[in-house]
Amino acid sequence: MNMRNIGIMAHIDAGKTTTTERILYYTGKSHRLGSVDDGTATMDWMTQEQNRGITITSAATTCFWQDHQINIIDTPGHVDFTAEVERSLRVLDGAVAIFCAVGGVEPQSETVWHQADTYHIPRIAYINKMDRTGADFQAVLHEMRTKLHAEPVPVQLPIGAESDFAGVIDIIARQELHWDAAGGGKEVRREPIREALQDVAREAYEQLLDVVTSQSEELTERYLEEGDLKPEDIHAELRRLTLNKQAVPVLCGASLRNVGVQPLLDAVIRYLPAPDQVPAIHGHHKKKDAEVEIEHDLEAPPLALVFKLQTDREAGTYSFVRVYTGKIEKGKAYTNIDKGRKERIHRLLRMHANRSEAVDALHAGEIGVAIGLKFSQTGDTIGSEGYPVILEPMHFPEPVISIAIEPKTMGDRDKLKEILALLSREDPTFFYREDEDTGQMIISGMGELHLDVMVTRIKDDFGVDARIGNPQVTYRESISASAVHTEVFDRVVGGKDNYAAITLQLEPLSRGSGNTYTCTVKNQEIPKEIFEAVEEGITGSFSGGVLMGYPMIDVGVTVTGIEYDPERTSTFACEAAASMGLDNAVRAAGPQLLEPIMKVDIMVPSEFMGDVIGGVTMRGGVVTSVDARGAIEHIRATAPLRKLFGYSTSLRSTTQGRGVFAMEFSHFAQKSEDS
Repeated sequence: MNMRNIGIMAHIDAGKTTTTERILYYTGKSHRLGSVDDGTATMDWMTQEQNRGITITSAATTCFWQDHQINIIDTPGHVDFTAEVERSLRVLDGAVAIFCAVGGVEPQSETVWHQADTYHIPRIAYINKMDRTGADFQAVLHEMRTKLHAEPVPVQLPIGAESDFAGVIDIIARQELHWDAAGGGKEVRREPIREALQDVAREAYEQLLDVVTSQSEELTERYLEEGDLKPEDIHAELRRLTLNKQAVPVLCGASLRNVGVQPLLDAVIRYLPAPDQVPAIHGHHKKKDAEVEIEHDLEAPPLALVFKLQTDREAGTYSFVRVYTGKIEKGKAYTNIDKGRKERIHRLLRMHANRSEAVDALHAGEIGVAIGLKFSQTGDTIGSEGYPVILEPMHFPEPVISIAIEPKTMGDRDKLKEILALLSREDPTFFYREDEDTGQMIISGMGELHLDVMVTRIKDDFGVDARIGNPQVTYRESISASAVHTEVFDRVVGGKDNYAAITLQLEPLSRGSGNTYTCTVKNQEIPKEIFEAVEEGITGSFSGGVLMGYPMIDVGVTVTGIEYDPERTSTFACEAAASMGLDNAVRAAGPQLLEPIMKVDIMVPSEFMGDVIGGVTMRGGVVTSVDARGAIEHIRATAPLRKLFGYSTSLRSTTQGRGVFAMEFSHFAQKSEDS
């Protein structure tokens, strides 16, 4: 199948968007070279992306290279937008991981790499910015082995580095590749390897042969008989190893200088899988209540996953879909299998960043946009009523930071609520609620930048002027001990007796276990709706703890007794008794407040290391490791989120603007007694 669905992923500022711009230019999709620095990047089409110089949304685009259709998703590199990366990886067949030749394997590189591991995605690597001061190709390979536990296999070597970077050596073809700056890098000039580089090229070739022959007896025999291997045989074995996640072919270049992009496109086609070459994915058949495997099949009933929503003020909601089996066609009705509702697709589009091309159908393996879906949310499956299979759901981290937001005029309050509902449909890591005590709207997200972007969208994209409060930590509540409690509910409501008695047993669970509910009562006389009411009362109460009303986590509840009187016991009484009983049992079980602890990765010049570590310790942080990479120190630590507000300003001040850091949620832990 002449199609590739690939993602471009990396740490922030590794050159993902610049590389994608070059791909669009060389494949003829774009007729000019866009730039992130001057705000003309095709893929960074949101105003904020152009202003901030970062990628926020996953722009999807289609281009063609050597008679192959390549669907590309350009994902964000900032940890606050990890949901965008997660959504993209879920629907990809392969990925290009871009590493900065200076920064190497940076913190978010690791996060994204492990996300790709979760979805078993084959990868190739591209070491960018070989022309930058401090570029070190071999150091990046070493970090890939040690930090990512990957098996990098160079198929190219850089010719020089930093200001002397002059091109690359194609190890398999045994040629030098050069690009002429005057022609925008469109022409690739191939030359014999010069004498001075013959030894290093020969050594790299022999190492490559060791890799491909070590996994194939057939190639080993052929190599021993003939003394060499054909390039196509090497490519074929490298492809097999890549698809099996046993090797990661590595290329290099300098995208901003238009060096190295065409061979990267060749490698995408050579080494990454087509949609019909990836393993079957898992789905859940609703009617059979059983797991099923979904193979790539053009003739099967349609199944498509909605992996992203995006709102256009004129066109409405764009639902980005990946089709797994069959085809979906414009003008036809389909079933939202998760919600059991009919949906009609009015239009289908193939996207090119913020421009689009109308199509009549999207077939298995394709990525596109459906317009007209009213009920579908991120993660929903679209298909046919006769084949109700839910594709495996995506998992997103919970938000850890909140701010209050209110419109400057009361007339905008309803409009603000509509916008918040729409944004939470788009982004599964963005939540909003109305505070019952203050009447304020509270929005929650993954970090300060995440919420800042959302607020800017509310103001600029939707035209609602709003005031915002200071960031607040989103805590959780749990218990520290076991408890048993019996709750009796006995009241006359509306002239009718309502009675229930529920006995609960609570147990603290290990962190990250989630809440569990079990009922051990076996009584044939108790109707099913009574059991359902008890469960509803308990699970509904998990959303608010007894200390400060934050959601409860890691609590195990077992219902060991239900007193049932056919004349007096009602579902209302049971639900109320269960809810009140849980609150009272929690009070007896040592309730505790939990705060989010963040993993913090800091990169600083060596001379500032002592001051930076001291600053982290003062904020309640614990340094877990320090790694040196040349003149740069990589400090890893954990620290409470509430003490990290404003840390970026403090770090810049301490390091004269030369330190950078990233953080992501690690776990919840009991809040310390200090302020």
